Amino acid sequence: MNIGTASELSQLPVKTIRYYEEIGLVDPGRTGNGYRDFSETDVERLKFLQRARSLGFSIEQCRELLSLYEDRNRASADVKAITRTKIQEIDRKIDELNSLKRVLTTLMEACHGDDRPDCPIIDDLAGAFSGNTRKSGSDQH
Repeated sequence: MNIGTASELSQLPVKTIRYYEEIGLVDPGRTGNGYRDFSETDVERLKFLQRARSLGFSIEQCRELLSLYEDRNRASADVKAITRTKIQEIDRKIDELNSLKRVLTTLMEACHGDDRPDCPIIDDLAGAFSGNTRKSGSDQH
């Protein structure tokens, strides 16, 4: 089947499929005139990759998972280890996002949100960006 059909069946954009081919995740056959010729197995690999990527696995993790998927002698412990690593990455990201949320919430609560120009959010952003080197008018003497 052609790349358009493989795209529809796998729910992956053609550009993504071409990229996966370029990095060796899929290797479709070629017709006599050089067009890609995707088999059912290729489409199954693409579906597998689509689902793994949608769960947040990196390209390298997908490469490992795909290798395990195709290895009927695999140890499920290997698959579980990759998944455990992914969960740890997600937990770290959640912690980072919660920390960012706390900082932003504190700044938002400190802001009056009225017509005055004074804004603790802007002050904090400017201080973080410039290294808190801004001085008020009375400090410049």
